[in-house]
Amino acid sequence: MFPDDLTARAVELIALLRNERLMLATAESCTGGLIAGLITSVSGSSDVLDCGFVTYSNAAKARMIGLPPELIAEHGAVSEQVARAMAEGALANSAADIAVAVTGVAGPGGGTATKPVGLVHCAAARHGFPTAHRELRLGDIGREEVRLETVRVAVEMAYEIAGP
Repeated sequence: MFPDDLTARAVELIALLRNERLMLATAESCTGGLIAGLITSVSGSSDVLDCGFVTYSNAAKARMIGLPPELIAEHGAVSEQVARAMAEGALANSAADIAVAVTGVAGPGGGTATKPVGLVHCAAARHGFPTAHRELRLGDIGREEVRLETVRVAVEMAYEIAGP
């Protein structure tokens, strides 16, 4: 289902999480659950994945992970501030030790001059550490490609924040 290199990286992430005794949560918008799907495609993932929140709508972001609606009103759903708050909200609303979150414009529609197709904000949070953020400007490379590259970056961010 997923490219072999991405599955291999998920295996490495799961091993690291297991070794560090950490649980993971995801908060996903533009990927629609693909990050959690990748993790659960690997046997043994139940040892390290607490939950995945698919918060596609703004209302779901508020209801499920406690994202303040005024944050979206001020910065838009596709923003660094919202990605960081999503990751922190996933931590606060789960039993996880770390969380990754993504929000973006996968396309082909929905882009604007200031938030074009391919713009994605990724965040990773861990209790006791600053929340990390990455902005991706992937361009209009196709919906599936934007989503898969976002999953790839989210897995890398989870790996980095879980490391000793």
